[in-house]
Amino acid sequence: MSTSQLHAAHVLHADTPAVHGSLRSYIFGLILSIAMTAAAFGVVMYGGLSSAATMAAIVGLCVAQLLVQLAFFLHLGFKPGQRSNAGIFICTALLIVIVVGGSLWVMHNANLNMMPTNMSVERARAKD
Repeated sequence: MSTSQLHAAHVLHADTPAVHGSLRSYIFGLILSIAMTAAAFGVVMYGGLSSAATMAAIVGLCVAQLLVQLAFFLHLGFKPGQRSNAGIFICTALLIVIVVGGSLWVMHNANLNMMPTNMSVERARAKD
């Protein structure tokens, strides 16, 4: 790229503020991520919870760690320079939830309605 093209690219993005984290925010995000990973490991290794409570704790820590990484490392937020990125991320996440949830719902209903539970495979194959 020539110097004029680089200057044009810089001027084009001059109105959007640069959103970069400081070393302090990166270290804080890293410490939070490590703490949540250690907490999830501890929940599993301790084994004092029921399987449903263990799964809920792991999922909760997973979601919390996702939010920490989005905020501290990807700098995804609702500041003026990041609103459009946050909106696109939210729409993408909702679309994924709809597609995955709808697929699971369709597969569950297909599983329930395909063959009666009291009929064996041999009985279904029989030609009577």
